[in-house]
Amino acid sequence: MEYGLLKFFHLLGAVLMGSGLIGVWMTDLRSRQLRELTPFSEAIRNIAVFYDGLVVPGALLLLVSGTWLIVQFYDGWNFLWTPWLAGMVGLFAFEFIEGNTVTRLYFMRMRRLTRTALTAGRITPGLARARGEVVPTFTHFLDLPILFVIIALGAMQPATWTFFIVGSLTAIAIATVMTVLIPRLYPWGSEPAPT
Repeated sequence: MEYGLLKFFHLLGAVLMGSGLIGVWMTDLRSRQLRELTPFSEAIRNIAVFYDGLVVPGALLLLVSGTWLIVQFYDGWNFLWTPWLAGMVGLFAFEFIEGNTVTRLYFMRMRRLTRTALTAGRITPGLARARGEVVPTFTHFLDLPILFVIIALGAMQPATWTFFIVGSLTAIAIATVMTVLIPRLYPWGSEPAPT
C-alpha cells in the first residue's frame, strides 16, 4: 500500500510539473508574438502563475515522494549504481536547481521590468535587453526536453548509461535549436505599441 501511494504521489507530481512547464512554454511562446504591453504583461504574469501554481508544487511533490521511494524501496544511496534511477535523480536535481534559480528568477525579473514598462508607457531598454538574454532563454527551452528524458528513464529503466547520455545530449540539442530559431521567428527588434 505504501509503495502504491508513493508512486501515485510521484506520478501526480510529474503531471503537475509537466503541465506547468507546458503552460510556461506555451505562454512564453505567446508572449513572444505580442507587440502590445498590456497583453504582454498578462502573458508574463501567467508564466509566474504556472510556475508558482503548478511547477513548484509538482517539483516539491516529486522531491518528497521520490526521496521516500528511494529510501524505502531502492536501498538508499545504492540508487547511485542503478543508471536509470541515478539519471532521473541527477536530471531532476539539475532541473530543480536551474528552474528555481536561472529560469524562475528570469521570469520574475521580466515581470518587474514589464511593470516598469507599463508605467513608462513603452518598452524600456531594460525590458528589451532582458527579453533577448540567451542563457535564460536556453534554460527555459531546456526544461521540457529534460523532463521528457526523466520520464523516459523512469518508464524504460535502462540498465546502462547510454540512454541517459543520448537523451541528455538530445535534450541539449533541442533546446539549442529552439534558442536559436524561436527568437528569430518572433524578433523583438521593433518596439511594441504602448497601450
